[in-house]
Amino acid sequence: MEKSLIQEHIPLKNKNWFQTGGQARFLAEPATVEQFAQSLNFANKNGLELFILGEGANILISDDGFDGLVIKPGLQQISHQEYDRDHELVHAQAGVSIEILINYCLENNIIGLEEFSGIPGTVGGSAYINIHYFQFFLSDFLHEAQIIHKQTGNIETVTKDWFNFGYDTSKLFEKEYFLVQATFKLKKVTPLESAYAAGRSVEIIRHRNARYPNTHTCGSFFRNFFDSEVILTIAGTNKKMIYVAYYLDKIGVKGNLSVGDASVSHKHANMLINTGNATSTDIVNLAKQMQQLVQKKFRITPQPECQLIGFKEYPLL
Repeated sequence: MEKSLIQEHIPLKNKNWFQTGGQARFLAEPATVEQFAQSLNFANKNGLELFILGEGANILISDDGFDGLVIKPGLQQISHQEYDRDHELVHAQAGVSIEILINYCLENNIIGLEEFSGIPGTVGGSAYINIHYFQFFLSDFLHEAQIIHKQTGNIETVTKDWFNFGYDTSKLFEKEYFLVQATFKLKKVTPLESAYAAGRSVEIIRHRNARYPNTHTCGSFFRNFFDSEVILTIAGTNKKMIYVAYYLDKIGVKGNLSVGDASVSHKHANMLINTGNATSTDIVNLAKQMQQLVQKKFRITPQPECQLIGFKEYPLL
């Protein structure tokens, strides 16, 4: 194994969107599949807990850091090939950012993924959480993928069904396999149609920036409720009110509640932001207050969509 592949005691504060958290005991940034396998082997040999880090947009890292190996995939290759008369297969490795992938597609007159414009993340992280925006999920476009086994380092090719995708979840949550490359089946279009899609991409980003904070946040902190967790229904329907933002708006926290430099955004009640020098503890305490207020008023407790990394014990209610 290359000696420089494994780094020690590396700060993670500058590697996540909240800009909080401590150090990684070890960090690897593999640029090839072989280096990815070597990194996994290092963790296995030393009995280390693993965390795979993308752009750090949907995570909160403990102030104590992560006492294991953080792997930040640097695999950056993108290519495409014809699937049939109307579709292309686009292959993108785990470290490719969604923004770069969208731009690559549009430049090659391939559309579909622009629906996720403005969402930060890598291909690996986006597949892990199954990113979504309005009615679109990344899983709608995934055709197949290459994954690497945690223990053996073996590479397998799997279909979309293998992932068992759901809302904010996938089989990757089991952490036995990690994404190496995703292949998307996307629509092949004319240059004019691609230009329209590029305009739509710009408009989606403008819309997102107007509605949501776009820095020093993890995006939506709490997930929506499951039907079984709530009693309240949407007025005039039999559908359950599962949207956590509804309950957070009702308790009046938007732009009003803060702990230290951790605040609830004035743009969206389900987005917490670091306004200066917040710690992860500040963010946890703010989130816990929000849970308590919703619990007191509605007798239900929001649970995080944000991934909590490095905490010795679960820090929320």
